[in-house]
Amino acid sequence: IDVRGKMLLRRDADGQETQWPMPATVGSIVRRQSGGLIVALATGFHSFDPTTGALERLADPEPDKPGNRLNDGRCDRAGRFWCGSMDADYAEKQGALIRFDPDHSCHAMDSGFTITNGMAFSPDAKALYFTDTRGDAVWRYDLDLAAGTVSNRRDFVRFETPDDAVDGAAIDAEGFYWGAQVRAGRLARWDPDGKLERTVELPVGRPTMPCFGGSDLDIIYVTSMSDRLTDAERAAQPLAGRLFAIHGLGIRGLPEPAFAG
Repeated sequence: IDVRGKMLLRRDADGQETQWPMPATVGSIVRRQSGGLIVALATGFHSFDPTTGALERLADPEPDKPGNRLNDGRCDRAGRFWCGSMDADYAEKQGALIRFDPDHSCHAMDSGFTITNGMAFSPDAKALYFTDTRGDAVWRYDLDLAAGTVSNRRDFVRFETPDDAVDGAAIDAEGFYWGAQVRAGRLARWDPDGKLERTVELPVGRPTMPCFGGSDLDIIYVTSMSDRLTDAERAAQPLAGRLFAIHGLGIRGLPEPAFAG
């Protein structure tokens, strides 16, 4: 996705790219079991058919907060779409952790966030990871998958400096958490106990989201941003805003669950 460009993009294995303009800011997308996608826009959760281009709003989770938009999110293994909302101006702590169910009902699970990010689930589906990029930690919740509830939020990783803050994230098959450190120009990998295992430096200063792909899920794809860079930063980072692929780390990811509704 291109958040500020209000664009959904698809890049095929042969390099062909397709773009679909969206009517509002795009926060995140997930596949739908019945086909197509669920798109989290500033105006709510929508179904989208890439074949026809049809877009239909399914739910507005926060009709009382017109200044909010949806941001980072992904599905749990029961097919629920967990997504964070946030103040579109990045100013107020009025964002929430929202669960969008297959019956299209919305449930606020936690609140008080500025920039909701870092969503990931542990391989055993017993933990949910989440962060506020304006905060000072990645949190870990206990997840009851059957009930669709979270509890016992506590620090998983404390940020030593603001540059350690995480934007998007992913979990690998070993249960290690990968965070895109959007102010530091790198990916960081923490073990299930929150210990930093490695960092991977990138050729841009603001990576935004990692995910695993390829036939063996052993390629890490990383998006980056070019928004809000100075002219000097743009000159120093000619690849800012590109999509990158990291090969050869010998680490595999997990298949991403699809939305069940």
